[in-house]
Amino acid sequence: MKAIFKFVFLLLIISNASSQQTRLAKSQDLNNAYNIQDSVMIKTRDGALISAIVVRKKGDFTPKPVIFQFTIYVTEKGTGIKSLKLAADNGYVGVIAFARGKRFSPNEIFPYENEANDTYDVIDWISKQEWCNGSVGMYGGSYNGFTQWAACKKMHPALKTIVPYVANRPGMGLPMENNVFINPNYEWSFYVGNSKYLDTIAGNDRQRFRRMQFKWWETGVAYKKMDSIDGYPNRLFQKWIKHPSFDDYWQKMAPYEKDFAQINIPVLVIDGYYNDSQNSSLYYLRELQKYNSKANSYLIIGPYGHFGAQTGGTPEINGYKTDANALINTNKITYEWFDHILKNGPKPEIIKDRINYQVMGANEWRSAPSIDKMSNGFLTFYLTDYKSGKFYSLNINKPDKKSYLSQEVDFKDREHSNNDYYPDPIVRKEIDTTNGYIFVSDPLKEPLLVNGSFLGEIKASINKKDIDIGVTLYEVMPNGEYFHLAYFIGRASYAKDITKRNLLMPDSIESISFSNTHLVSKQLNKGSRLLITLNVNKNPFSELNYGTGKNVTEETIKDAKEPLKIKWYTDSFIKIPVWK
Repeated sequence: MKAIFKFVFLLLIISNASSQQTRLAKSQDLNNAYNIQDSVMIKTRDGALISAIVVRKKGDFTPKPVIFQFTIYVTEKGTGIKSLKLAADNGYVGVIAFARGKRFSPNEIFPYENEANDTYDVIDWISKQEWCNGSVGMYGGSYNGFTQWAACKKMHPALKTIVPYVANRPGMGLPMENNVFINPNYEWSFYVGNSKYLDTIAGNDRQRFRRMQFKWWETGVAYKKMDSIDGYPNRLFQKWIKHPSFDDYWQKMAPYEKDFAQINIPVLVIDGYYNDSQNSSLYYLRELQKYNSKANSYLIIGPYGHFGAQTGGTPEINGYKTDANALINTNKITYEWFDHILKNGPKPEIIKDRINYQVMGANEWRSAPSIDKMSNGFLTFYLTDYKSGKFYSLNINKPDKKSYLSQEVDFKDREHSNNDYYPDPIVRKEIDTTNGYIFVSDPLKEPLLVNGSFLGEIKASINKKDIDIGVTLYEVMPNGEYFHLAYFIGRASYAKDITKRNLLMPDSIESISFSNTHLVSKQLNKGSRLLITLNVNKNPFSELNYGTGKNVTEETIKDAKEPLKIKWYTDSFIKIPVWK
């Protein structure tokens, strides 16, 4: 009996070893199918060195289109190899290059600053290689989305198309949103800037950065002292906060104004309603359409977050269960697009028109020829001073008599914060009613589709020289729950011009216009109501504008002194784009 057990045991060992050898052989066979150059160095015009990897099918010497990624994200093992093999498997050459200073590049790391020139130089190098047929396509998300637009700052003739997902736009969306510096990019600067690879220890230490920002909040020291509280100098943070205006520093990193007129290549943008950097990503698309009316550009957008849009979505986002048909295959669509542009293949099936969007709550996709034509009208609501239940009323008629609602904000107070605007959870049972003002419409008499980006004009007078405001749009569903649709956070002194600060005149009525809000598509049911929250931005998650008119990053709790006193006037209005 023991002999039988020993025999079976021996067979299992042999079988397991054989299986491991088979897997190893298959792995070696797969690797042998590719020609991998993993230590390529490309010299730029100004003498910097860019580290790159090239992957081709072994034995195939036919020049092919090249699928190119340019990124700041580099890990020590397996950096980008899987995606490069996918390019080769689809009949292309795969190339990934890393921002100067990363991987084997000996240069210093400066995120954003050199990408416009460096992408051009790498594309130029690619176009001259014997394995390239002269056509280059780019794709990727977040920072990799930004680098594609940076490559369009000065168009290289070999660049034939870009597919940016949730693209960042430095100076707009991060590290500031509508000229208000927000905190997430503080830790990101260590994550990408500390070493040739990624500093995952710093990047994953959420508690460290939470302690830092709450200590800053509680002590009331200047925002620029954040890294002193952290205990680690943050050279990138210090450089960024010197540019609170959307000035030349930010403008030169990617296409700006008339630069968009020269972008004549096909562009496919993929984004999400709940992508934090959506206003960055869609800024590019809106400016492209503004300066080049014949631009060959497309958008696919749905209920995705920053990471979800890059992978095709998730069954649930911030507590909201997405519609069954909302999930897509981003990778598959991307290569169908490349085949369409670079190999004359058919267009991806999901693309029916220039703008292709999933309607939340309707379980359907729709299309439109432009973002503006997603809607065929606006619902305009004025913010009134008369009550509708526990809230104030939104009225479709402009008031005959101007009046106002008063609010007071004590910046010395650290027990209470204002402006709970972030969409997590998307669906909630209660909203914060302890500060700011809440305005609600009458119940809808019929179903309504909210489609696009809401905008508005806030009329206010304050006793100081500046203010950061927050406006959030909700649907109040028939069951009484609140569905977060979109939001705006921005600095009043930049409402007229994001490139130049124009301080407010104390105790004078000022018009604060805004439009750079998050795009959304949501089917509202009969009986739903629209709700607006209006507030001053005061919380631990972004810099604090005390209203002195000084550089906001230098203000401290000593500048709080007299509380901020606001009069919100009732001829303020919100315009919500709808499809009737």
